[in-house]
Amino acid sequence: MRPKLDPYFALPLFFLSLIIVYSCGEKDKKQLATQPGGNRQQTIQVDGYVVKIQALGENVEVPGSLIANEATEIHPEISGRVVQLNVSEGRFVSKGTLLAKIYDGDLQAQLKKLQVQLQIANQNEDRSSQLLKIQGISQQDYDASLLNVNNIKADIEITHTSITKTEIRAPFNGKLGLKNISMGAFVTPQTIVATIQQTDILKLDFSVPEKYTSQIKTGQLVSFTTEGGKKSYSAKIMATESAVAQNTRSLMIRAIVQNKNADLLPGVFAKVILDFDPDPNSIAIPTQAVIPQARGKKVIIYQGGLAKFADVTTGLRDSATIQITSGLKAGDTIVTTGLLSLRPDSKIQVNKIIN
Repeated sequence: MRPKLDPYFALPLFFLSLIIVYSCGEKDKKQLATQPGGNRQQTIQVDGYVVKIQALGENVEVPGSLIANEATEIHPEISGRVVQLNVSEGRFVSKGTLLAKIYDGDLQAQLKKLQVQLQIANQNEDRSSQLLKIQGISQQDYDASLLNVNNIKADIEITHTSITKTEIRAPFNGKLGLKNISMGAFVTPQTIVATIQQTDILKLDFSVPEKYTSQIKTGQLVSFTTEGGKKSYSAKIMATESAVAQNTRSLMIRAIVQNKNADLLPGVFAKVILDFDPDPNSIAIPTQAVIPQARGKKVIIYQGGLAKFADVTTGLRDSATIQITSGLKAGDTIVTTGLLSLRPDSKIQVNKIIN
């Protein structure tokens, strides 16, 4: 037999059940409204930017190196003992200045011997010439005496050349480096006596990526700075390499430094800045509007109150803007704030538009 419910308790229990059911229903409605796919999707407030065509220039910074206009190692041409050394380290010397002398006593003795032989040969040739006039000797005998004279003269020239090779001279006007030998040292053609560099004119060597080679022209000015220095210098492009290097896909370029300064030395590292002509039909947008993806990049376009995600291809960039080469057109309004909270087709409202 089922127990009967007391009427005094039935009515309060009924109202309590209604209150619980109503509260649960309101909670479910609130949860549904806050869900992205709910019937009441929340509108997100964002800022926008209107895409427009503008001229966009490109500045490329590449490493470079300063080199002397002329530079070489000074080697002796023959082996021998140094008997005179006139290398003033760090000093400027003129072309042809005698820097070192190798012992040439044996060559000088040989030269004197040849000079005596030449005197005798000349006398014999003179006698033969007189005899030939009176037909005292044959033409063949006279030719032999003349040949002897010419052979001795040639030997003298060879000896003079050998003596000249014992003199080590500056090949051009320039600044000497540190000497590597001392008086009395035995040197060979492999010995480096010193180095010399022509520093009154400096060259700037640098390379640019392959895609910029068409924009490099002879006579074009470039600017550069040195490591740790704030002063800017200029250089004029004088020549380029005949081909692009296959291992680096870059083109070597050489320029002449225009405003030579005492602070600039050969071998100094330089930061070369190339200013290329601007592209008048470029599109650039704020950097923060681009969303990096695992593959590619996206931007959010405002279309009829909804967020539309679009794939874009980027180009040049700086600290504030980035170039868009495909995916956008002039007149599009893109979203620049609240990007992380947006999903495709999210409802958005643009509060502020930047032109």
